[in-house]
Amino acid sequence: MSENKQKTGFLGHWIVRNLLICIVLVVVMVVGAMLFLNVVTKHNQELVVPDFSNMTVAEAEAVASQVGMRVEVTDSVYAKRMRKGAVRDQNPAPGAKVKEGRRIALTINAINAKKVTVPNLVGLSMRQALAEIHSRGLVLGKLIYVQDMATNNVLRQLRGNREIEPGVMVESDTVIDLVLGLNPETEASTYVPNVIGKRYLTAVDAVHKQSLNIKSLRFDDSVKNYDDSLNAVVYRQSPEASEIPANLGNDVSLYLTIDPERIPSR
Repeated sequence: MSENKQKTGFLGHWIVRNLLICIVLVVVMVVGAMLFLNVVTKHNQELVVPDFSNMTVAEAEAVASQVGMRVEVTDSVYAKRMRKGAVRDQNPAPGAKVKEGRRIALTINAINAKKVTVPNLVGLSMRQALAEIHSRGLVLGKLIYVQDMATNNVLRQLRGNREIEPGVMVESDTVIDLVLGLNPETEASTYVPNVIGKRYLTAVDAVHKQSLNIKSLRFDDSVKNYDDSLNAVVYRQSPEASEIPANLGNDVSLYLTIDPERIPSR
């Protein structure tokens, strides 16, 4: 009986009682704060980042707002074959999981193209001219062969069938055609290289280095934008690769894809 009274007296002491109340209040506050933070930060709730590729900034902002995100343009690059001002890259990437309110950094295609200087290609060999064209950010167009004493010597440089002088400022990715010599007294010939499985630009370069022309580039439905085209690989070529001699300037057509089922195994 006295032991029960002692326990009751201990628990009933005002210091102990207040201490217990304080402990209970702290526990309640901690639990409440955790629940509140879970609600505010949407604990364990993640959103999937949309694909903003090729959208305008306004379109990307609208889509981001609908899914609880925000976008910000942080950089710009220039690609001639892509719509100006369109989204070219993003971080985080499409499909990534993020919290609501996350900022998505966008890289867009610049409105104004980069300007480059046209080099003097006359007198160079075809391969030297090709290297110079690439180094300036230009694009090789047609190889036009005419009779001359020196085979594969650059005689003229053209832009859209008109002579273009060295030193002229043009947009990057401008196409430059070359008029090249072909000595009829020599047995100048080449062969069609095997570019199956090679990426777009690598395959085009390989064809050009054999003094052949690209007749057409045909991308299948899997290639949706310019970046896709850069990653596309050749799954068919016409004519097929052959060591049988071919005439300089002959045409080659390339068929490209990013569809894994069409990409040939190496």
